[in-house]
Amino acid sequence: MLSSRSGPAVFAVLAAALLFGTTGTSQALGPDGTTPFAVGVMRLIVGGTALAVFTAIAAWLRRRRAPAAAPAAAPRRLTVRPVVLMAVTALCLFVYQPLFFLGTSTNGVAVSTVIALGSAPVLAGLLEWLLTRKAPGILWGAATAVSTLGVALLGFGGSGGGSVDPAGLLGSFGAGASFAVIAVAQRRLLDAGWHPLTVVGAMGGGSAALALVALPFTDVGWIADPRGALMSLWLGLATVTAAYALFTWGLGGLKAATAATLTLGEPLTASVLGIVVLGERLAPLAAVGLVVLGAGLALLAWGSRSAREPAVDPGSDPHPKPFAVEG
Repeated sequence: MLSSRSGPAVFAVLAAALLFGTTGTSQALGPDGTTPFAVGVMRLIVGGTALAVFTAIAAWLRRRRAPAAAPAAAPRRLTVRPVVLMAVTALCLFVYQPLFFLGTSTNGVAVSTVIALGSAPVLAGLLEWLLTRKAPGILWGAATAVSTLGVALLGFGGSGGGSVDPAGLLGSFGAGASFAVIAVAQRRLLDAGWHPLTVVGAMGGGSAALALVALPFTDVGWIADPRGALMSLWLGLATVTAAYALFTWGLGGLKAATAATLTLGEPLTASVLGIVVLGERLAPLAAVGLVVLGAGLALLAWGSRSAREPAVDPGSDPHPKPFAVEG
Protein backbone atom coordinates (compact mmCIF):
# COMPACT_ATOMS: atom_id res chain seq x y z
CA MET A 1 0.00 0.00 0.00
CA LEU A 2 1.13 3.54 -0.69
CA SER A 3 1.73 5.63 2.40
CA SER A 4 -0.43 8.66 3.08
CA ARG A 5 2.52 10.92 2.31
CA SER A 6 2.86 9.49 -1.20
CA GLY A 7 -0.82 9.99 -2.05
CA PRO A 8 -0.50 13.58 -3.34
CA ALA A 9 2.57 12.60 -5.36
CA VAL A 10 0.67 9.76 -7.02
CA PHE A 11 -2.26 12.01 -7.93
CA ALA A 12 0.11 14.71 -9.24
CA VAL A 13 1.84 12.24 -11.59
CA LEU A 14 -1.49 10.78 -12.73
CA ALA A 15 -2.82 14.28 -13.46
CA ALA A 16 0.34 14.96 -15.45
CA ALA A 17 -0.19 11.72 -17.37
CA LEU A 18 -3.72 12.72 -18.33
CA LEU A 19 -2.41 16.02 -19.69
CA PHE A 20 0.43 14.24 -21.51
CA GLY A 21 -2.17 11.95 -23.07
CA THR A 22 -3.78 14.80 -24.99
CA THR A 23 -0.57 15.60 -26.89
CA GLY A 24 -0.97 13.34 -29.92
CA THR A 25 -4.64 14.12 -30.45
CA SER A 26 -3.99 17.87 -30.16
CA GLN A 27 -1.31 17.62 -32.83
CA ALA A 28 -3.57 15.53 -35.06
CA LEU A 29 -6.37 18.12 -34.80
CA GLY A 30 -4.00 20.94 -35.71
CA PRO A 31 -3.68 22.57 -39.14
CA ASP A 32 -2.19 20.96 -42.23
CA GLY A 33 1.39 21.65 -43.19
CA THR A 34 2.94 20.98 -39.79
CA THR A 35 5.96 18.74 -39.23
CA PRO A 36 6.89 16.79 -36.08
CA PHE A 37 9.95 18.99 -35.58
CA ALA A 38 8.08 22.27 -36.05
CA VAL A 39 5.31 21.28 -33.65
CA GLY A 40 7.88 20.22 -31.07
CA VAL A 41 9.79 23.50 -31.40
CA MET A 42 6.70 25.63 -30.87
CA ARG A 43 5.55 23.43 -28.00
CA LEU A 44 8.82 24.02 -26.17
CA ILE A 45 9.07 27.73 -26.94
CA VAL A 46 5.63 28.26 -25.40
CA GLY A 47 5.69 25.61 -22.68
CA GLY A 48 9.36 25.68 -21.74
CA THR A 49 9.44 29.45 -21.41
CA ALA A 50 6.23 29.50 -19.37
CA LEU A 51 7.58 26.69 -17.17
CA ALA A 52 10.80 28.59 -16.46
CA VAL A 53 8.89 31.81 -15.68
CA PHE A 54 6.32 30.01 -13.51
CA THR A 55 8.95 28.21 -11.42
CA ALA A 56 10.99 31.40 -10.99
CA ILE A 57 7.94 33.30 -9.72
CA ALA A 58 6.88 30.40 -7.49
CA ALA A 59 10.37 30.16 -5.97
CA TRP A 60 10.41 33.92 -5.31
CA LEU A 61 6.99 33.76 -3.62
CA ARG A 62 8.14 30.84 -1.45
CA ARG A 63 11.12 32.82 -0.23
CA ARG A 64 8.94 35.87 0.48
CA ARG A 65 6.47 33.80 2.51
CA ALA A 66 9.19 32.06 4.52
CA PRO A 67 9.07 33.07 8.22
CA ALA A 68 11.61 35.76 8.99
CA ALA A 69 12.82 33.85 12.04
CA ALA A 70 13.40 30.66 10.08
CA PRO A 71 17.05 29.94 9.31
CA ALA A 72 17.82 30.52 5.64
CA ALA A 73 18.73 27.43 3.68
CA ALA A 74 22.26 27.51 2.38
CA PRO A 75 22.26 27.94 -1.40
CA ARG A 76 23.34 24.84 -3.26
CA ARG A 77 26.50 24.98 -5.29
CA LEU A 78 26.20 24.50 -9.03
CA THR A 79 28.90 21.90 -9.47
CA VAL A 80 29.52 20.01 -12.69
CA ARG A 81 27.28 17.05 -11.85
CA PRO A 82 23.96 18.88 -11.29
CA VAL A 83 24.63 21.17 -14.25
CA VAL A 84 25.16 18.13 -16.47
CA LEU A 85 22.02 16.43 -15.17
CA MET A 86 19.92 19.57 -15.70
CA ALA A 87 21.34 19.94 -19.22
CA VAL A 88 20.53 16.30 -19.92
CA THR A 89 16.88 16.78 -18.92
CA ALA A 90 16.60 19.85 -21.18
CA LEU A 91 18.20 18.03 -24.11
CA CYS A 92 16.02 14.95 -23.64
CA LEU A 93 12.86 17.07 -23.50
CA PHE A 94 13.97 18.77 -26.72
CA VAL A 95 14.74 15.45 -28.46
CA TYR A 96 11.52 13.89 -27.19
CA GLN A 97 9.37 16.27 -29.25
CA PRO A 98 10.22 15.30 -32.86
CA LEU A 99 10.59 11.62 -31.92
CA PHE A 100 7.14 11.48 -30.33
CA PHE A 101 5.38 13.42 -33.09
CA LEU A 102 7.14 11.33 -35.75
CA GLY A 103 5.57 8.24 -34.22
CA THR A 104 2.07 9.69 -33.97
CA SER A 105 2.16 11.11 -37.50
CA THR A 106 3.19 7.78 -39.06
CA ASN A 107 1.61 5.09 -36.89
CA GLY A 108 -1.31 6.86 -35.23
CA VAL A 109 -1.82 8.36 -31.79
CA ALA A 110 -3.04 5.25 -29.97
CA VAL A 111 -0.28 2.81 -30.90
CA SER A 112 2.58 5.32 -30.89
CA THR A 113 1.73 6.70 -27.45
CA VAL A 114 1.41 3.21 -25.98
CA ILE A 115 4.85 2.29 -27.33
CA ALA A 116 6.51 5.56 -26.25
CA LEU A 117 5.12 5.70 -22.72
CA GLY A 118 4.75 1.96 -22.36
CA SER A 119 8.48 1.51 -22.83
CA ALA A 120 9.42 4.35 -20.46
CA PRO A 121 8.82 2.48 -17.14
CA VAL A 122 10.86 -0.51 -18.31
CA LEU A 123 13.69 1.69 -19.55
CA ALA A 124 13.62 3.82 -16.39
CA GLY A 125 13.81 0.68 -14.27
CA LEU A 126 16.77 -0.62 -16.26
CA LEU A 127 18.55 2.72 -15.98
CA GLU A 128 18.00 2.89 -12.22
CA TRP A 129 19.29 -0.69 -11.98
CA LEU A 130 22.47 0.24 -13.85
CA LEU A 131 23.03 3.34 -11.72
CA THR A 132 22.22 1.86 -8.30
CA ARG A 133 23.42 -1.72 -8.93
CA LYS A 134 20.26 -2.97 -7.24
CA ALA A 135 18.94 -5.92 -9.21
CA PRO A 136 15.19 -5.88 -9.92
CA GLY A 137 13.02 -8.68 -8.61
CA ILE A 138 11.51 -11.59 -10.49
CA LEU A 139 8.17 -9.79 -10.71
CA TRP A 140 9.80 -6.82 -12.45
CA GLY A 141 11.53 -9.18 -14.91
CA ALA A 142 8.26 -10.96 -15.68
CA ALA A 143 6.46 -7.67 -16.23
CA THR A 144 9.25 -6.53 -18.54
CA ALA A 145 9.01 -9.72 -20.61
CA VAL A 146 5.23 -9.46 -20.95
CA SER A 147 5.43 -5.77 -21.87
CA THR A 148 8.09 -6.48 -24.50
CA LEU A 149 5.90 -9.18 -26.02
CA GLY A 150 3.01 -6.73 -26.19
CA VAL A 151 5.16 -4.17 -27.97
CA ALA A 152 6.33 -6.84 -30.44
CA LEU A 153 2.71 -7.77 -31.21
CA LEU A 154 1.94 -4.09 -31.76
CA GLY A 155 4.86 -3.83 -34.14
CA PHE A 156 3.85 -6.87 -36.18
CA GLY A 157 0.13 -6.14 -36.03
CA GLY A 158 0.20 -2.53 -37.11
CA SER A 159 -2.64 -0.05 -36.69
CA GLY A 160 -5.72 0.49 -38.75
CA GLY A 161 -5.08 -2.69 -40.66
CA GLY A 162 -1.82 -1.39 -42.14
CA SER A 163 1.83 -1.97 -41.40
CA VAL A 164 3.82 -0.04 -38.84
CA ASP A 165 6.33 2.45 -40.20
CA PRO A 166 9.79 1.43 -38.90
CA ALA A 167 10.99 5.03 -38.57
CA GLY A 168 7.90 5.94 -36.56
CA LEU A 169 8.40 2.86 -34.38
CA LEU A 170 12.00 3.89 -33.64
CA GLY A 171 10.78 7.41 -32.95
CA SER A 172 8.30 6.14 -30.38
CA PHE A 173 10.94 4.03 -28.64
CA GLY A 174 13.34 6.99 -28.71
CA ALA A 175 10.68 9.17 -27.08
CA GLY A 176 10.20 6.54 -24.37
CA ALA A 177 13.94 6.41 -23.74
CA SER A 178 14.11 10.21 -23.54
CA PHE A 179 11.30 10.30 -20.97
CA ALA A 180 12.99 7.56 -18.92
CA VAL A 181 16.25 9.53 -18.81
CA ILE A 182 14.35 12.65 -17.71
CA ALA A 183 12.69 10.76 -14.85
CA VAL A 184 15.93 9.18 -13.61
CA ALA A 185 18.00 12.37 -13.95
CA GLN A 186 15.38 14.45 -12.14
CA ARG A 187 15.11 11.84 -9.39
CA ARG A 188 18.88 12.01 -8.82
CA LEU A 189 18.75 15.81 -8.66
CA LEU A 190 15.97 15.64 -6.08
CA ASP A 191 17.96 13.06 -4.10
CA ALA A 192 20.87 15.51 -4.07
CA GLY A 193 18.65 18.12 -2.38
CA TRP A 194 17.67 20.29 -5.33
CA HIS A 195 14.20 21.79 -5.09
CA PRO A 196 11.62 20.56 -7.65
CA LEU A 197 11.06 24.15 -8.83
CA THR A 198 14.74 24.45 -9.67
CA VAL A 199 14.85 21.06 -11.37
CA VAL A 200 11.80 21.53 -13.59
CA GLY A 201 12.54 25.21 -14.25
CA ALA A 202 16.03 24.40 -15.50
CA MET A 203 14.61 21.73 -17.79
CA GLY A 204 11.93 24.05 -19.18
CA GLY A 205 14.24 27.01 -19.68
CA GLY A 206 16.99 24.88 -21.22
CA SER A 207 14.64 23.15 -23.66
CA ALA A 208 13.09 26.50 -24.66
CA ALA A 209 16.57 27.88 -25.37
CA LEU A 210 17.33 24.90 -27.62
CA ALA A 211 14.01 25.40 -29.41
CA LEU A 212 14.78 29.08 -29.99
CA VAL A 213 18.09 28.12 -31.59
CA ALA A 214 16.25 25.73 -33.93
CA LEU A 215 13.43 28.20 -34.74
CA PRO A 216 15.19 29.99 -37.68
CA PHE A 217 15.55 26.61 -39.41
CA THR A 218 11.90 25.63 -38.90
CA ASP A 219 8.82 26.48 -40.96
CA VAL A 220 6.16 27.61 -38.49
CA GLY A 221 3.97 29.59 -40.89
CA TRP A 222 1.01 27.48 -39.77
CA ILE A 223 1.06 29.35 -36.43
CA ALA A 224 -0.98 32.11 -38.16
CA ASP A 225 -3.85 29.63 -38.50
CA PRO A 226 -6.12 29.92 -35.42
CA ARG A 227 -6.01 26.13 -35.07
CA GLY A 228 -2.21 26.27 -35.11
CA ALA A 229 -2.07 29.00 -32.46
CA LEU A 230 -4.57 27.15 -30.26
CA MET A 231 -2.66 23.87 -30.70
CA SER A 232 0.63 25.53 -29.73
CA LEU A 233 -0.89 27.13 -26.64
CA TRP A 234 -2.45 23.89 -25.45
CA LEU A 235 0.62 21.78 -26.17
CA GLY A 236 2.85 24.32 -24.46
CA LEU A 237 0.87 25.44 -21.42
CA ALA A 238 -1.05 22.24 -20.65
CA THR A 239 1.22 19.39 -21.76
CA VAL A 240 4.55 21.00 -20.85
CA THR A 241 4.13 23.76 -18.25
CA ALA A 242 1.37 22.23 -16.13
CA ALA A 243 2.16 18.58 -16.82
CA TYR A 244 5.90 18.68 -16.10
CA ALA A 245 5.42 20.87 -13.02
CA LEU A 246 3.03 18.23 -11.65
CA PHE A 247 5.25 15.33 -12.74
CA THR A 248 8.43 16.71 -11.15
CA TRP A 249 6.62 17.64 -7.94
CA GLY A 250 5.19 14.13 -7.72
CA LEU A 251 8.54 12.57 -8.56
CA GLY A 252 9.88 14.00 -5.30
CA GLY A 253 7.92 11.34 -3.40
CA LEU A 254 8.34 8.37 -5.74
CA LYS A 255 10.96 6.24 -7.41
CA ALA A 256 11.72 7.18 -11.01
CA ALA A 257 10.47 3.81 -12.27
CA THR A 258 7.28 4.11 -10.19
CA ALA A 259 6.59 7.62 -11.50
CA ALA A 260 7.21 6.44 -15.06
CA THR A 261 4.80 3.56 -14.45
CA LEU A 262 2.10 5.96 -13.27
CA THR A 263 2.46 7.89 -16.52
CA LEU A 264 0.83 4.90 -18.19
CA GLY A 265 -2.28 6.98 -17.75
CA GLU A 266 -0.97 8.80 -20.83
CA PRO A 267 -1.23 5.92 -23.33
CA LEU A 268 -4.60 5.02 -21.85
CA THR A 269 -5.82 8.60 -22.38
CA ALA A 270 -4.23 8.81 -25.82
CA SER A 271 -5.70 5.49 -26.92
CA VAL A 272 -9.20 6.50 -25.87
CA LEU A 273 -8.88 9.88 -27.58
CA GLY A 274 -7.36 8.33 -30.69
CA ILE A 275 -10.20 5.86 -31.07
CA VAL A 276 -13.09 8.08 -29.92
CA VAL A 277 -12.04 11.50 -31.27
CA LEU A 278 -9.88 10.60 -34.26
CA GLY A 279 -11.68 7.41 -35.29
CA GLU A 280 -8.52 5.29 -35.30
CA ARG A 281 -8.88 1.52 -35.61
CA LEU A 282 -6.57 -1.21 -34.41
CA ALA A 283 -5.79 -4.36 -36.37
CA PRO A 284 -6.67 -7.57 -34.43
CA LEU A 285 -3.05 -8.48 -33.68
CA ALA A 286 -2.30 -4.91 -32.59
CA ALA A 287 -5.35 -4.99 -30.31
CA VAL A 288 -4.01 -8.19 -28.74
CA GLY A 289 -0.67 -6.45 -28.34
CA LEU A 290 -2.33 -3.57 -26.50
CA VAL A 291 -3.98 -6.02 -24.10
CA VAL A 292 -0.74 -7.93 -23.50
CA LEU A 293 1.22 -4.72 -23.04
CA GLY A 294 -1.42 -3.41 -20.67
CA ALA A 295 -1.21 -6.63 -18.64
CA GLY A 296 2.57 -6.36 -18.40
CA LEU A 297 2.42 -2.73 -17.39
CA ALA A 298 -0.30 -3.42 -14.82
CA LEU A 299 1.94 -6.12 -13.37
CA LEU A 300 4.82 -3.64 -13.32
CA ALA A 301 2.65 -1.02 -11.63
CA TRP A 302 1.57 -3.54 -8.99
CA GLY A 303 5.15 -4.53 -8.35
CA SER A 304 6.21 -0.88 -8.05
CA ARG A 305 3.36 0.19 -5.79
CA SER A 306 5.40 0.78 -2.61
CA ALA A 307 6.30 4.38 -1.94
CA ARG A 308 9.79 5.77 -2.08
CA GLU A 309 11.24 6.38 1.36
CA PRO A 310 13.46 9.48 1.47
CA ALA A 311 17.04 8.97 2.51
CA VAL A 312 17.74 10.15 6.06
CA ASP A 313 21.18 11.28 7.15
CA PRO A 314 22.37 10.07 10.57
CA GLY A 315 21.32 12.51 13.26
CA SER A 316 18.81 14.31 11.07
CA ASP A 317 15.06 14.58 11.49
CA PRO A 318 13.68 11.12 10.53
CA HIS A 319 10.54 12.76 9.14
CA PRO A 320 11.73 15.69 7.03
CA LYS A 321 9.22 17.87 5.26
CA PRO A 322 9.13 17.19 1.52
CA PHE A 323 11.05 19.61 -0.69
CA ALA A 324 12.48 21.47 2.29
CA VAL A 325 15.83 22.16 0.62
CA GLU A 326 16.11 25.22 -1.55
CA GLY A 327 17.93 24.91 -4.86
